[in-house]
Amino acid sequence: MIRGKVLVAGAEGFEQARRPWNRAVEQPVRAVVEAADAEDVATLIRYARLAGLTVTTQPSGHGASGNAADLILLRTGHLDELHIDPNTRVARAGAGVSWGGVLQAASPYGLTGLAGSSPAVTVTGYTLGGGLSWFSRKHGFASSSVRAFEVVDAVGARARVTAESDPELFWALRGGGGDFAVVTAVEFDLHPAPALYGGRVVWSGERAREVFEVFREITFDAPDELSVWFNRVRLPQAPPLVTLDVTYLGEEGDGRALLARLDKIGDALSDSRGPVAVADLGAVTAEPTDPAPARSRAELLTGLDDAVAEILLDTPAEPVVGIQLRHLGGALAAARPDGGPSGPVAEPYLLSTFGLALNPELSAAVGARQRRYAEELGERVGGRKPYTMLAAGERAAAAFTGPDLDRLRAIKRARDPHGVIRANFPVLS
Repeated sequence: MIRGKVLVAGAEGFEQARRPWNRAVEQPVRAVVEAADAEDVATLIRYARLAGLTVTTQPSGHGASGNAADLILLRTGHLDELHIDPNTRVARAGAGVSWGGVLQAASPYGLTGLAGSSPAVTVTGYTLGGGLSWFSRKHGFASSSVRAFEVVDAVGARARVTAESDPELFWALRGGGGDFAVVTAVEFDLHPAPALYGGRVVWSGERAREVFEVFREITFDAPDELSVWFNRVRLPQAPPLVTLDVTYLGEEGDGRALLARLDKIGDALSDSRGPVAVADLGAVTAEPTDPAPARSRAELLTGLDDAVAEILLDTPAEPVVGIQLRHLGGALAAARPDGGPSGPVAEPYLLSTFGLALNPELSAAVGARQRRYAEELGERVGGRKPYTMLAAGERAAAAFTGPDLDRLRAIKRARDPHGVIRANFPVLS
């Protein structure tokens, strides 16, 4: 018996419940189940297995791929228990807990989790995809900090999965997506952040080349504690802007010294850099937290030569409204024998392009421009892309090396031969 809510087509609230965060993605699901607890999840999986149905899980609706036709959509937002142990520096977050909640709770202890730019994203969904954090250059993918997963498997049995109890499943869940079990909670290491410096500097779009050159200089020899993201922004009916977003795991004075080259640019329209509380990390980029229709695409880049600058800065971006370059490297590039399928990542930069998808015609035009960027960049685009950055229409195979994809597929076939569980980006597609 499900203690939570079960919604089917035609029922009040069904249309709202089935919609993902990205309103441009359609999800014609069979039903929506809002689980009250982990036992509800187990009950649903047992029912789906007996009925020959498939369940896909979305705590908050982020990362939806459109691969949900006729499935049961499981919402785990009510699994929102959070515990922080400042002595062992370990957190346990239910599947519905957002990164904003973790950072708020960890901040008073001078600790942080490996959160990304948005506080609205759930810990579980983000971590199952690897999780690219502000602090990944120092500490690696968020999935590398996981100690244990609490799961419901494809037969409806609950288990606690660790490297010791089930090394194959543990490896797969640390960046291979949610195709192997439904995760109801995750236990992970927190990291010291007694001091954090960061913020955003904004210039007119006319300074894009100059800002890009400084971005390239800073990232050439940046310490692992420093993360810098470059953004070219052109919103409709607004002047073009260029920004640098930064975080530094250290004292303000050291951070300012590392970024002194920014002050030579001059004429900044705004500069919010300063000490940042871990709880306020989301304010660095101030990304929208409300659902909206959008289209994004990511590529790993092997470098930032002059041709990249010409392609990304000197040609019209429309209808793309945002171009972002993230500096990677550091711990992300290091081979970790205990890591999952996410890494290592040899490419030092991540390119992400973004456009509004207010109607089918605009969405198609954005997609066409994004494809042209990839074609123009040519051999500078890496051979794969992070699972956590996959977009609607892409496949899991784009995120993994051949051997890792084969291993993931073997685990999927062994653990879920009847296809009871399906990730947003399933490994067998």
